[in-house]
Amino acid sequence: MVWKNVDAIIENKLYLGNLVAARSTRSLTERRITHVLSVCTDPIPAELPQSGIQHMRIPIEDVDYADLLIHLPSACQFIDHAIRSGGAILVHDVQGLSRSAAVVAAYLMWSHRLSATKALENIRRARDQIWPNAGFQEQLVLFELCQYQPSPSNGIYQSWRYKLDRQLRAAGLRR
Repeated sequence: MVWKNVDAIIENKLYLGNLVAARSTRSLTERRITHVLSVCTDPIPAELPQSGIQHMRIPIEDVDYADLLIHLPSACQFIDHAIRSGGAILVHDVQGLSRSAAVVAAYLMWSHRLSATKALENIRRARDQIWPNAGFQEQLVLFELCQYQPSPSNGIYQSWRYKLDRQLRAAGLRR
């Protein structure tokens, strides 16, 4: 199986890809990318102001216990703004398989009121190699349960976060 660096999820509007695609001027230009959402910590040229590309970063690792959930509302709004303003957006992480796929799924859930399963199925039709880790899959379900508005004051988010922090302390991953 040959994996592509970038695939269109919504033709000419929303793309899902990897770090290679995000660093490729040619890839961004061919697709008329105006916005980039990076779901990783790796630097890319688009984050420099002189690139002319609007950039947002969610600096998390691809681990089950990373809190992607709290970032999903702002990510959905950033993607929505890019599309509504007539632009095209690339959402990427290092491999284009887990973190970025979860963010794109959250956007489809939020904008089309789809379940997590349905959103991931839609994305797989365009990019069959996606595989959000189990923690991100759980967070997509929680995103819907929080009515797409997780926050530190949301009871569902608080409960999940408390349980997560307790598990991380028990495993020695957090104090």
